[in-house]
Amino acid sequence: MSVLSEILAHKKQEVSARAFRRTLSELQAASADVARPRDFVESLAKKKAEQSVGVIAEIKRASPSKGLIRADFNPAEIAVSYATGGAACLSVLTDEKYFQGSDEHLTQARAAVDLPVLRKDFVVDEYQIWESRVLGADCILLIVAALTEQQLQDYYQLSTHLQLDALVEVHDAEELERAIKLGSPLIGVNNRNLHTFETRLTTTEELASRTPTQTLLVCESGIHSKADIARMRACGVQSFLIGEAFMRDENPGQKLAQFIGG
Repeated sequence: MSVLSEILAHKKQEVSARAFRRTLSELQAASADVARPRDFVESLAKKKAEQSVGVIAEIKRASPSKGLIRADFNPAEIAVSYATGGAACLSVLTDEKYFQGSDEHLTQARAAVDLPVLRKDFVVDEYQIWESRVLGADCILLIVAALTEQQLQDYYQLSTHLQLDALVEVHDAEELERAIKLGSPLIGVNNRNLHTFETRLTTTEELASRTPTQTLLVCESGIHSKADIARMRACGVQSFLIGEAFMRDENPGQKLAQFIGG
């Protein structure tokens, strides 16, 4: 079983347990009282229009491939640091078993700043999309490799209905075609193979030329320096999702500022 398959199998069990504690109907009723989401796509589009680097700065404690990344972990403080450092948006891991995340990390981070926030998790059921809305997320992650064609379409339509942006994540040319067909304005290329967790920046380089120019293309994983950003910008990418390189630094926001500075 690949890493992704293992995570997805566990996530389905987790969602079933959550739905037992709080039903879908209860979530749907609660969503009526939640404020309108912040515009995640617009925040990145503004950076692109300015021809500046748009960074989705990630808040995560650990990962399956690297283990514990940051022991000193305060989501609100990290969020403020990122906002000060020039982040366009935030990404917060909420998966508990594999990334040591939690829903509270998202709510704490979002309450501390005005930036739009991506709930970084593995969506396998529409329940999680309603749940994300109630938690206050502004954007969800839809991993093409984890979903059937029908699920991808249904979940994307539901996110749009709930005024949530969706980062549609791909790993190869076939998945990219599915994302483009979906009509998503926001597509992420994950340089990390979610079956083996190996990372190669050439994945983004190979797919960038296949992506419509009007699409906001986000380079995910494997960005560890200003040189990596320059390399990706050379192939037309201006938006980046970066976590580990910042989370290992004593001052994540300062490290971010160094990455995007002139």
